[in-house]
Amino acid sequence: MRRPVAVVVAVVLVVEALGVAALNWFLGIVVDRQDMSLAGLDPDVMSTSSKAGGIVFGLYFAFCGLVALLVAVRDQPPAGFGRVLLISAAVVHGLLAAVAWGLVGWPAFLFMVVVLALIVLLLMTYDRHDGPATPAAEPRAEGPKDQGPAPVSGPPAPTTP
Repeated sequence: MRRPVAVVVAVVLVVEALGVAALNWFLGIVVDRQDMSLAGLDPDVMSTSSKAGGIVFGLYFAFCGLVALLVAVRDQPPAGFGRVLLISAAVVHGLLAAVAWGLVGWPAFLFMVVVLALIVLLLMTYDRHDGPATPAAEPRAEGPKDQGPAPVSGPPAPTTP
């Protein structure tokens, strides 16, 4: 179940990266063609910042998708910077879900929560504590068979002063 989850997370994050970049690029073009200012801001600056923000967030989500794909290919848990990157992506999706609920509506909220759940599922299925539940039995050294019963260990005998 671990690898398919990682592959799905990778695909979803890459598609989301393309969608975010395309949406912000489109909004930058709209602002540029409208030639309107918002609270005295320069329209060219707004257009450029929208496009730059789309590229930055698109690359961020694409890099998160790459980390998830590497997790799927290697079948190893994300480590170091990759783990931090996936955790930050989960936090970002939680915040975007809260904003989407108020500004966009429940379908966008539902999408963000599903992506959040997938990222958390990826992180939880590749938990670092996947080792054996009990430690391996240590080999016992066998002594001569005629030594009699083994001594019983218990609490030390009380001493009187």
